[in-house]
Amino acid sequence: MNNINGLDANLLAGYVENLGRDIVQQMLDLYIQQSVVYLKSIEEALTACSQTLWQESCHKMKGATGSVGLTAVHAKLVAIEKSSEAWELKKTYLAELDDLNKAAINSFTAWMSKQS
Repeated sequence: MNNINGLDANLLAGYVENLGRDIVQQMLDLYIQQSVVYLKSIEEALTACSQTLWQESCHKMKGATGSVGLTAVHAKLVAIEKSSEAWELKKTYLAELDDLNKAAINSFTAWMSKQS
């Protein structure tokens, strides 16, 4: 796997080759929209102190990050999905996840700009 800036570049290059740049851009755009929903759901789990909702929300986002090749965000979600640490620590996890997600989106966007 060619991992550049938290991206699975081999996966993404395969998508561009097989689906075309426009479709991959649509995938990125959809992920950007959905990631807001995923992060809000994780935040709601945190507010409610619901371990079940935490795991379900992290799991959904983990699947989405895997399918669009965001390896760093995916790895973070793998690490925190079944976390049973204190909710205060999970607040830190959510902040880290949000930062990683923003960085991954920026990397994906920059990567896409180099595709012809």
